[in-house]
Amino acid sequence: MRYLPRLIEPQVRAAVRHFPALILTGPRRAGKTTLLRKLFPAASYVLLEDPDTVARVRADPRAFLEEIAPPAILDEIQNAPEILNYVRTLIDRSPTRKGRWLLTGSQEAGLMKGVTESMAGRAAVFQLLPLSRMETPKVTLLRGGFPEVVGRPSVAPVWFRSYVQTYLERDVRALSAIRDLVAFRRFLALVASRNGQILNKTDLAAPLGVSVPTVSEWLRILEVTGQIILVPPFFENFGKRLVKSPKLYFVDSGLGCHLLGIETEAQLRRSPFLGPLFEGFVAAEVVKLQLARGRAREIYYFRDQQGLEVDFLVPVGSGRLALLEAKASRTLRPEAGEPMARLAKAARGHTVRSYLVHAGAPGAAGIAAVRPGVRAVSVEELPLVLAGKA
Repeated sequence: MRYLPRLIEPQVRAAVRHFPALILTGPRRAGKTTLLRKLFPAASYVLLEDPDTVARVRADPRAFLEEIAPPAILDEIQNAPEILNYVRTLIDRSPTRKGRWLLTGSQEAGLMKGVTESMAGRAAVFQLLPLSRMETPKVTLLRGGFPEVVGRPSVAPVWFRSYVQTYLERDVRALSAIRDLVAFRRFLALVASRNGQILNKTDLAAPLGVSVPTVSEWLRILEVTGQIILVPPFFENFGKRLVKSPKLYFVDSGLGCHLLGIETEAQLRRSPFLGPLFEGFVAAEVVKLQLARGRAREIYYFRDQQGLEVDFLVPVGSGRLALLEAKASRTLRPEAGEPMARLAKAARGHTVRSYLVHAGAPGAAGIAAVRPGVRAVSVEELPLVLAGKA
C-alpha cells in the first residue's frame, strides 16, 4: 500500500533532534510503525510481540539492548515495559546523543506510567490516531481512517471483524482479567449505539447484566487503547448550571459503523445513527489536528440543565473559543445556529466564533453566514477554524 504522509511528521522530525528518545502511542494499526520506519529507514527494528523476543527481554534486558545498534525502533513497548529502565540507563550514559530510541505502544495509560517513572525529560511523547480527512480525502464517515481500510476499502468488513477479534484477544486480555469476551464484544456494540451521548454507566450496565464498576473498567480499557474519546463538559459555567458527565465517541467512525452493522453508504444515510456518527467524526478530526500540531487535546461540549447544548467548544488561543455544531445534513437551516448564538451571548470574557460543520464538499456551502455570527464550514475547512482564520 502506498505510504500516506502524516501531519505529525514535522513534529516527530523536530523531536528526534532534541530528545534522546521518542514515544509514539495510539490505537493498534493506526500507522505508528509505518510512520517511524518511513521517517527513519536506517533504524534497527524490534517487534516486542513475539513471545521469544519478550522472553529474552525479561531474562536479560541489559544484554538484549546492548545487541541493538541505535537508532532503534522498539515496537509495542507495552509488552515489555521493564525495558524502559534500561533504555534510561543507556540514555544517561550519553545524554547528548539525540534520536536514539524510537518506541511505540498501543496501551497509553500503562505505557505513560512507565514513561513518567523512567523517561521523564528524556523522551518526547506523541499520540497518533488513524488517518484524518486532512491527510487524505479517502477518509470517510463510513470507512474511517485506519490506513489498511483506506488503502483497500473493499475489504473493510473483513478487516474490521478481524481487528475486533485481535483487539479482544490481545489488548483487552492484556489489560484486564476479563473472562467473558463475548460480553465485552456486546459491550463494544452497545457503546457504539451510545456514540454522541452523555455517558451513563448505569444505562450501559443494565442491558449487559454487569455492575457499574465493571462498565467503568471496560470503558477505561477502551480509552487507554485509543478506541474512544471522552469529551468533557466545558469548565466555565457562564452563569449556568451545567451537566457534568462526559460525552462518548468512537475515535474511528469506520469501526463505529462496523459495530452498528452499517456496511454501505445507503445504510448509513438511512441510519438513525448518522447524526451521532458524524458528530464523532468531527470530534476526532479536531483531536487529530491538535495532536498533529503537537498541542494538548482540548475539546469540550456544553449543556446546561435548561437544555441549551452546543456540540463542541474548542479553545483556539488566549481568550478565544470556536463553537462547533456538527450537522450530517447538507441542507443547513438558520435555526441550527441558534444554540451557538445563545451561548456566544453568555460567554462574556471570550472572543467567540461559531461554525456549523457540514458533510458537504469544501465550498459547497462556503465559509458563508448561516445566520448573523454563524458560518458554515466543511470538515476539510476545520484547520482554518482551529487556526482562527475562518
